[in-house]
Amino acid sequence: MIFKKLVCVFSCAALLSGCMMGPNYKRPDLDLPAQQSGEEYSIFQNYQWWEMFEDPELNKLETEALLFNKDLRQAVARVDQARAAVTTAVADQLPTIAAQGGSGRAGNYYGSGQTLSTGTIVASFELDLWGKYRRLSEAARADLLSTMAAKDTVLLSLTAQVASTYFTLRTLDAQLEIARRTLATRQESVRIYTSRYNAGYATEVDLRRIEADMYSVAATAKQLELSVKTTETALSVLVGRSPREIVQGFEERQGHLRDAVVMPVVPEGIPSRFLANRPDVRSAEGQLIAANARIGAARAAYFPDISLTGAAGYASPQLNELFRGTSGLWAFAGQVMQPIFAGGRIVAQNKAAKAQYEEMLAAYEQTVQNAFKEALDALNSNRINREMFEILLKQTQSLRRGYELTKKQEDAGLIGTMELLDVERNLLQAEMNLASARQNELLALISLAKAFGGGWDEKCGFGPFEAQIASEQAAFEAQKEQQRAAAATQPETAPALTEQTEVQPKAPAAKESPVPASKEDSKKTDMSSSATK
Repeated sequence: MIFKKLVCVFSCAALLSGCMMGPNYKRPDLDLPAQQSGEEYSIFQNYQWWEMFEDPELNKLETEALLFNKDLRQAVARVDQARAAVTTAVADQLPTIAAQGGSGRAGNYYGSGQTLSTGTIVASFELDLWGKYRRLSEAARADLLSTMAAKDTVLLSLTAQVASTYFTLRTLDAQLEIARRTLATRQESVRIYTSRYNAGYATEVDLRRIEADMYSVAATAKQLELSVKTTETALSVLVGRSPREIVQGFEERQGHLRDAVVMPVVPEGIPSRFLANRPDVRSAEGQLIAANARIGAARAAYFPDISLTGAAGYASPQLNELFRGTSGLWAFAGQVMQPIFAGGRIVAQNKAAKAQYEEMLAAYEQTVQNAFKEALDALNSNRINREMFEILLKQTQSLRRGYELTKKQEDAGLIGTMELLDVERNLLQAEMNLASARQNELLALISLAKAFGGGWDEKCGFGPFEAQIASEQAAFEAQKEQQRAAAATQPETAPALTEQTEVQPKAPAAKESPVPASKEDSKKTDMSSSATK
């Protein structure tokens, strides 16, 4: 009879278990622009989008950052935490089983009681009739997806920041080269005018003006040296180098700013499907899904909680007779708890859950807005910076030709020193501006790759790329273990490997750019090279 009642109870629970409180999630409707073809954006959908610059040193730094950057490691740890939270949420839907055992004796004023030893297995289960725990599990899974997308956002931002910092460093190198070259010219002018002044062919006023201009250029060079050092340390932190390596600094860099490849053609339209599935947008949507699920969990608090408890085991006054058949016992109980008065707590929790959903909805819509804003700004920046580079290139060429002519006039005594100094100052500033214009072109491409998601895919995120990074990490660990083994066998000659970053990963080979450079772009690069030499 009891068995039939239990079957009836569990059958009813199974029928009611399909009922869940709260609304099911539906993606909000957004007013997006017309869809664009995705073929012309293929270069920005490469997981290793920075390879479009064809710079082996940048490729090496990007790989190093993905292996050792601390922000990315924190993001990966947060994903592990969210994954554990999902397991916890799922466990709440399952029965709990525990073994209990003990032996004791109690007494009072009139004497001691009888010794009792017990050994039981207790099972408890809360019926999820209203979908409370299923909604919480749904929320935990959405939090996990949001955290994974947030980690991918960190990855994308990291690679973009490494590329931006690297090209900033290259720009400073080029500007420092220009300043030092100009400083050498000023020093030669000071030497010549000092000889003229000593021979009585030049005035002290002209000499002091040239000296002052030389010191001004020297100060500019020193400021650029400081900026180079500061940018180097910033890049060292980004790629995750150890404090010892940060102090040691970078090795001498090869190549030049003008060697970076600039894509000849960039699309003008905005691909809505890329932007709507960026990792930061997906992260915001995950938070929205979780908030929607928590509305149902909060609403379930209005209904009674039903829990079942069962126990089976042995109890005996003699410990050595505990597990005999005559000592067996069992117990079964059901409990229903219906809230009647909670001081407004349940109502407040429901209002809070709905308010949190509205907050996440606004945050999601704002994230989509920012995604399209960033893409449009990057497209405009790319177009305008290309036009500015062409203008500044022509200006620099004109000033260089003007300087050559003015120098000949000054040597012939047709004009004074100040006229030549004015032209030299203008040429120096134009060359500095031209280097900055090239940097802005490169930064615009980086911003565009970041705005378009940098190869992130809705189904697998950066999965294929992360598998490659994991493989490189395993190879690095194996290489480090070999270094340790070699150091152990030859302690007197092999230095101990104490820092993780003493063995750096090999730079991946630079791949051919998917978009071939046009003749016009080759000419522009040659002109830039002549202007910045």
